[in-house]
Amino acid sequence: MNASRDVTSLFDPDSTRCAAVARLLDFTEYEAEVPVHTHRKGQLILALYGAVTCRAENEIWIVPPHCGVWIPGGIAHSARATWNAHLSYLFIEPGAATLPEQCCTFAVSPLIRELMNRLVREDNDYPPDSHAARLARVTLDELVNMPRQNFNLPVSAHPKIQVMAETLVSHPQDRSTLNEWARRLALSERSLARLMVRETGLSFGRWRQQLHLIIALRGLASGESVQNVAHELGYESVNAFITMFKKSVGCTPALYFSERK
Repeated sequence: MNASRDVTSLFDPDSTRCAAVARLLDFTEYEAEVPVHTHRKGQLILALYGAVTCRAENEIWIVPPHCGVWIPGGIAHSARATWNAHLSYLFIEPGAATLPEQCCTFAVSPLIRELMNRLVREDNDYPPDSHAARLARVTLDELVNMPRQNFNLPVSAHPKIQVMAETLVSHPQDRSTLNEWARRLALSERSLARLMVRETGLSFGRWRQQLHLIIALRGLASGESVQNVAHELGYESVNAFITMFKKSVGCTPALYFSERK
């Protein structure tokens, strides 16, 4: 095992014109962070275990277990995986399926997971009339019908929003109010509130809640306890954290992850 190996050096998805090719990566064997890069093919990253966080298009995307983030071809992106992440990659040729032109997260069905797992065993340059080509076609047909999920955090390129975002990503327990942040950034509270909505589409409170959800999903997926995650996010009690989580995803952390085992 060599933890310093770079996953981007293992496979060039643009070396084939096949409609879809799959790869399975265990991040206990490779670097946890993949630097900014781009390729012609679109990319679906599916977390089988653990989680991965992607940055693309001024947004942060979290991929918890059994969800996938879609990154269209030509979009620069980076990824950082938890230490225990097992990820499945599906690289899709432009025009091979009617998929969104912007990044998004999908709920991924057990059927797609199994199809991707089967496609991993096929050659990169399978013939267009082969069994592998038919597997790829069924996989893509299923994927375009998957529902989207809201596991992204808008991060503006505006310098003042970037300062705040970088601070809160690094110190999510910071409970400074909008007014306190406005004073730090030399803005009025009203101006900062308008700037947040204009740049991210979210109010300050909703943005911070979404940040906490992303960090919580990542921590819980890597094996941290609910108590530790709640403490790291600055919640006064575990119950307060569970309430936020339930409002965001519709169920408690324990139920969310038990359903995905």
